[in-house]
Amino acid sequence: MPSQPPLNFEGIERQPLKAFTEKAYLDYSMYVILDRALPHVGDGLKPVQRRIVYAMSELGLAAGAKPKKSVRTIGEVIGKFHPHGDSACYEAMVLMAQAFSYRYPLVDGQGNFGSPDDPKSFAAMRYTESRLTKYAALLLSELGQGTVDWAPNFDGTLEEPLLLPARVPNVLLNGASGIAVGMATDIPPHNLREVVNAAILLLDEPESTLSELCRIVKGPDFPTGAEIISSRAEIKQLYESGGGSIRARAVYEVEDGDIIITQLPYQVSGARIQEQIAAQMNAKKLPMVEDIRDESDHEHPTRLVIVPRSNRVDVEQLMAHLFATTDLERTHRVNLNIIGLDGRPRVMGLKELLEEWLKFRVDTVTRRLTWRLQKLDARLHVLDGLLIAYLNLDEVIRIIRHEEEPKPVLMQRFELSEIQAEAILETKLRHLARLEEMKIRGEQKQLSDERDEIHKILQSKARLKKLVREELTSDAATYGDARRSKIVERAAAQAISEADLVVSEPMTVVLSERGWVRAAKGHDLDPRSLSYKTGDAFQSAARGRSTQLAVFLDSTGRAYSLIAHSLPSARGQGEPLSGRLDPPDGATFAGVMIGEPQDRYVIASDAGYGFVVKLEELHSRNRAGKLVLKVPEQSGVLAPAPVTTDDALLCAVSNDGKLLAFKVTDLPELPRGKGNKIFGLSAKKVATREEFLAAIAVVAPTQNLIVRSGERKMTLKFSELKDYQGERAQRGAVLPRGWRKVEGLETEG
Repeated sequence: MPSQPPLNFEGIERQPLKAFTEKAYLDYSMYVILDRALPHVGDGLKPVQRRIVYAMSELGLAAGAKPKKSVRTIGEVIGKFHPHGDSACYEAMVLMAQAFSYRYPLVDGQGNFGSPDDPKSFAAMRYTESRLTKYAALLLSELGQGTVDWAPNFDGTLEEPLLLPARVPNVLLNGASGIAVGMATDIPPHNLREVVNAAILLLDEPESTLSELCRIVKGPDFPTGAEIISSRAEIKQLYESGGGSIRARAVYEVEDGDIIITQLPYQVSGARIQEQIAAQMNAKKLPMVEDIRDESDHEHPTRLVIVPRSNRVDVEQLMAHLFATTDLERTHRVNLNIIGLDGRPRVMGLKELLEEWLKFRVDTVTRRLTWRLQKLDARLHVLDGLLIAYLNLDEVIRIIRHEEEPKPVLMQRFELSEIQAEAILETKLRHLARLEEMKIRGEQKQLSDERDEIHKILQSKARLKKLVREELTSDAATYGDARRSKIVERAAAQAISEADLVVSEPMTVVLSERGWVRAAKGHDLDPRSLSYKTGDAFQSAARGRSTQLAVFLDSTGRAYSLIAHSLPSARGQGEPLSGRLDPPDGATFAGVMIGEPQDRYVIASDAGYGFVVKLEELHSRNRAGKLVLKVPEQSGVLAPAPVTTDDALLCAVSNDGKLLAFKVTDLPELPRGKGNKIFGLSAKKVATREEFLAAIAVVAPTQNLIVRSGERKMTLKFSELKDYQGERAQRGAVLPRGWRKVEGLETEG
């Protein structure tokens, strides 16, 4: 097999990978920043937007023209100026046509151009038609008057404008948003009259302060209206630094008891609001709302109806809750990051931005006047030659008829320039009438006056400023409108607490031996009569209210809290607590408590130790709970017993049928710990599980004690407990024969 010739790298550039990748990434970054994502301070447009507007003007799609298929426009744009994807280009055009996205739309669309609920639900470009709006003339009217620089398009066959000669600060009026490499921009839309008046103030008084500008530009003006609730100090700080945030809130009114939302914050979907409110209703977190529906139509673009459950519902409190928990109140990020006149992106404050745009506008007007002056000089030069021809008409005709090359003869005979001689030779016979001399002199007078006026303007800064001011004032009067977003300083909305949202009603929480929990309305339920899963049975129950926290105690002495109304209904068999809580491995649940924070319970281990604790000491937001009761090794935890009065007796029964009753006040009140000795058990026998405490109960003077053994139960009146009464930590008295194996203690009455 013949050997391969050595590779030849002659003429191939070599460079380190680090240097190549760094340069490639920087080049890409600058392309994205300058040619894709950020708007220019001059016309406020990104390149794709500028090319769309220019291409539509070249197609003759002015505001009064017949619209053409959007696919025709997009084909023109991507074929001549913007060699990128048609779908992205079309989406950029659609955005400029959406009245809910642009404060002053540039494109007048016919067909489905999306809706506030789904801005990207627009029809395909082959179905829609489009043309420019009247407002777009503010960007295009001076385009052919030498006002901007031009550059070759991507293939060098055509030229396109690098900027459009905007007559108003479009960068603030319609705003912009974009993400570049390492930077982003978020410019909110503003009101045309306010921005123009601020620009005029700065034009007349360059030393004007930001405070004076903010008296005119009160804040952004969103196309969808809504209220801007940020304070004036926050808005001023935003305009000073060029970055910050604006809070906007929906506008509502009350009509026949229903709440009607008529304006939504910028870029907020009514369908999304419905989903958010419906989700709260389904989660039973909005009991004061009966229904929500969308009644929006062509006449009422935004009309969301919220139906309160009754006329007793506090509408302001309800709306404050919805503002805090849904997109009815929204914070908009603001970052005035713009490409300046020097071609570099930077974050500008309001004053700096307007100053930069005024420089652009004054330069544009100067270039327009200079271009017009050149046109006037050229026309007057031609008119001077024509006037000479008319004054010597017979001689001119003779030269033209008899000379083979009349142009040089004319130039020499009457001292004409080549341009003048050419104009004379191109004059039609019909213009040789004697009357034409008067027309020429009239046109000369008119053009000379205009030239003199332009000279005066160009030589005087005051006159130039006056012209710019007059044009701005005229444009504001023609295209301006009233503010849509009212500035109403309000505090941020606060959500209603979960406890206030839920109707307070009696509730019984039932816990099974395997740790399944459920809650039933009312206190008249017999928890033992409920159905349980195979192998499971009733363990304990507690009666409280739906707004209270249910506290669960496990076999390791840890306490956990869940709001009662969030527990599953007792119509089913409930849910395992392990799905909502994170108890230690192998732990089981010993009991449940519920009540007010100051309510007291006795908690104890079956080793015979316990204490009284306030319920608030057991509350925990942690899924892993909090350690409250110290449980000796080989011991378990008993079901807690509620303490209702200080003259109650604490009854404790051992596994061998001995019952002890003593005053509950003899047991100390502690926040946590092992507790004091309740029953006189032998430590050795407790360690071997020969002896242990079977159950405890706190019996008030008006209650009876129920002793359970299997399916049997024995009732002991409060007066009968004196036979078992003794000192704390004694062993108690033996229960009657047949009741030596006690499974539980309860109270009734």
